[in-house]
Amino acid sequence: MRTTEVMTAVVVRTPGGPEQLHLETRPRPVPGPRQLLVRVRASALNRGDTSQRAGGYTLPPGVTSPLLGIEVAGEVEAVGDEVRAFQPGARVFGLVDGGGYAEACLMEEGMALPIPEGWSFVEAAAAPEAYCTAHESLVELGGLGPGQSVLIHAAGSGIGTACIQVAREVGATVFVTVGSDEKLRRCLALGASAGVVRTRENFADAVPEWTKGRGLDVVEDFVGGAALGRNLRALRFGGTLMLVGLMDGIRGDLDLKQVVLRRLQLKGMALRPLPLAAKVAVVQRFRERWLPRLVDGRVRAVIDTTFPLARVADAHRYMESNASFGKILLEL
Repeated sequence: MRTTEVMTAVVVRTPGGPEQLHLETRPRPVPGPRQLLVRVRASALNRGDTSQRAGGYTLPPGVTSPLLGIEVAGEVEAVGDEVRAFQPGARVFGLVDGGGYAEACLMEEGMALPIPEGWSFVEAAAAPEAYCTAHESLVELGGLGPGQSVLIHAAGSGIGTACIQVAREVGATVFVTVGSDEKLRRCLALGASAGVVRTRENFADAVPEWTKGRGLDVVEDFVGGAALGRNLRALRFGGTLMLVGLMDGIRGDLDLKQVVLRRLQLKGMALRPLPLAAKVAVVQRFRERWLPRLVDGRVRAVIDTTFPLARVADAHRYMESNASFGKILLEL
């Protein structure tokens, strides 16, 4: 496969709004001993991208690329000297430490997965972050299992739609908060049992009715901020609040007495800061448990729309409008 020494990439010239995203020519990265150089064909947007663009996200230690984009699908252009699992020309998808908003990026060999037969690049790029996050937060850390209940905030997001399906597949009862009646309808179709439109109803008032006064086993929260107190009150004795996102801010009121007396658990999770070995383990769990279900159609990556790379600013504006249901992707 022919490669060039330069590529087109999206850069943030100054932290700020979507207008700060520009296409520039950059040197093409060179793979290290155990890395792949991937010709990117599709890259998915994530909320961390918009936060990084705005200057509100500090890159974790060890992340060397300042470029946006953490999940991609494409073709292997070149491999490092120690790579054995992939050869140039292979179709791969997976998570990267950054650089996905570009014609080419580096991917660790242990993070790469072969694209299943019949999948498009867009389908592949839409899956890994959502399902890795859903499994790690709900199942590995949240302990969610058969007969339990979970509330998923921002359930119309790409990760939220994956969480609904993961919770459904493990035998839990799913409740949701969303931004519109149409999103609620679509969440119910994915497997949620009930939900509220957050601008119109208070989820804390609905939880006693949903759970017959018992409370929730797990709350999956991508919002943070002002919802903290209500999330804790909605939990059953010994329940778990999973903090996975902070769209509504990094501070909230915490009633420590409530945590102590009711034996509540607060856990946080983010994939990107994990050491490489831990991230490889996350990807392996995804490969074993959820990739077969994605291939046979028991679960799916919900895709809202795609944008060409040149319209990356429009893609960010669309994400920040909160109008989407499912993943937003860039096609190259």
